[in-house]
Amino acid sequence: MAFPKARRLLRPPDFRQVYDLGFKVVCRTFVAFCWKAAEADGPKTGFTTPRTLGKAVKRNRMRRRLRETVRRRLARLGPEWRIVWNLRRPALDAPQEVLDSEVERVVERCNG
Repeated sequence: MAFPKARRLLRPPDFRQVYDLGFKVVCRTFVAFCWKAAEADGPKTGFTTPRTLGKAVKRNRMRRRLRETVRRRLARLGPEWRIVWNLRRPALDAPQEVLDSEVERVVERCNG
C-alpha cells in the first residue's frame, strides 16, 4: 500500500489553512493540527519536522516512521479531514507502540 500524492498536503497555503482553522491534539511525539474541510476529497495529511530536531537523516527517519504509522490508519479517517503532523524530538526514539497509540488517539478524536 502506497501513500499517494493525492493524500498529501504539499503547498504552504494548505498547511496554513489547517493551522488557522483547525484544532490541535498535543502528544509526546508530535502535535497534530486537524481541520474538517468542506470538500471531501481526502483525507489529506502533511508532515513538518523543524531543523532544530537534528540533521536531515534524523528528521527523515522520524518522518518516515510517522508517515507509515499514519498511512496504515488513513482509511479510517473521513474524506474531509486535513491533518498536519508537527514532529517533536521524542519521535526519533519512541517505541512503535507509542507512535501507534498517539496516532490512534488523533484518529479517534477526528472520528469522535
